[in-house]
Amino acid sequence: MLLPQEIIRTKRNGGSLSKEQIQSFVDGLVTKDFNDAQAGSMAMAIFQKGMETREIIDFTMAMKNSGDVLSWPELEGPIVDKHSTGGVGDKVSFMLAAIVAACGAYVPMIAGRGLGHTGGTADKLESIAGFNVQPSIGEFKRIVKDLGMAIISQTDNLAPADKRLYGIRDITATVESIPLITASILSKKLAAGLDTLVMDVKVGNGAMMSNIDDAKALAQSIVNVANGAGVPTQAIITDMNQVLGATAGNALEMAETVKYLNGTLREPRLHAVVVSLAKAMLVSAKVAENEDKALAKINSVLASGAAAEIFSKMIHALGGPSDFMEDPWRSMQRANCIKDVIALDHGYINGMQTRDIGLAVVGLKGGRTANGQQIDHSVGFDRVLPIGTLVNRGDVLARVHAEDENSANLASQQYQTALVIGEKAAEQTPVIYQTISA
Repeated sequence: MLLPQEIIRTKRNGGSLSKEQIQSFVDGLVTKDFNDAQAGSMAMAIFQKGMETREIIDFTMAMKNSGDVLSWPELEGPIVDKHSTGGVGDKVSFMLAAIVAACGAYVPMIAGRGLGHTGGTADKLESIAGFNVQPSIGEFKRIVKDLGMAIISQTDNLAPADKRLYGIRDITATVESIPLITASILSKKLAAGLDTLVMDVKVGNGAMMSNIDDAKALAQSIVNVANGAGVPTQAIITDMNQVLGATAGNALEMAETVKYLNGTLREPRLHAVVVSLAKAMLVSAKVAENEDKALAKINSVLASGAAAEIFSKMIHALGGPSDFMEDPWRSMQRANCIKDVIALDHGYINGMQTRDIGLAVVGLKGGRTANGQQIDHSVGFDRVLPIGTLVNRGDVLARVHAEDENSANLASQQYQTALVIGEKAAEQTPVIYQTISA
């Protein structure tokens, strides 16, 4: 193996890493010949100096091949997945996987945990008592075959190099690096044996990419690297300038998922993102000929309850209750203290510092400030009012769910500070910005 400090030095000085150097770094992540300090230094060097497309492809493929690589000879339909770059209140994966599976594609989704201020799909599922986010690969494959979908967290043997680096990035301020994000996402997705992939690249003050140019650069990087690695991929850039949906927090987002699939609450912006991604997945997987036919299928499986039924069966198959869709709170912990967040001024909600709201959830212990930390699944915000809403002084802006009253009061103040209230309604940002497919 090459000396870790020499590999770090090459990238620190702005050099291009050879395939051998990249392989040595990835091997060192698995064997721990790169210790935590060296891995953090390497992540920071990549963050500051970047990588060429060739380096990112080599990095992605090395991490993909650092563990198990799945194949699906037993499945007769298309294997498709979606990945989001993360945001606040982003529970899209749950509805989306259920819809696409109900339409006839297979969705073997391997999800991540929270990073920085963004929530993690695997953490949200662990709100449910008994739910096992790390089944054996054999069990994962059986559930995908039987139900058309399963959502699990990264197993120890699936891209283990990325698993270690992922945790280090979270606590070393290197989350937002385009090469690191690209390689992390695609190493897991390519290891899952996909036929096609659709990316949800978030942009805005609650996303890793705060401006449209950075979001386009990340979307293009992912599309270039995935297509270069042989998996047809497109990226849809979507808005993250406010909480997505009406909730932010692990159990609260699972409860909103149930309401969405049952048809009792479909917040318009959340629904627009789900439908946009579902159409792209169904067309790219050749389950639907065009977007109009894809939309008809989506509406059908939502109206018939077929998507809700598949999601319910998946929860039960992975150790959760059989009646989650009927009574989600029977198997999830409620917070000790639930308090209204009150509007201090009259006017329109014209802006939301979404990242600060995500950090408020982390402050409530709904996210991690140290690698491997236990989180409180019950905390967060619900009944979140969207940008554009007219409020009077004393109206309820949202509800905070906290461990105790002091935590609730602090989070409530943080939420109030994160909102911009104005006399006139500001122009709304679009929900869907653009699609990049080549």
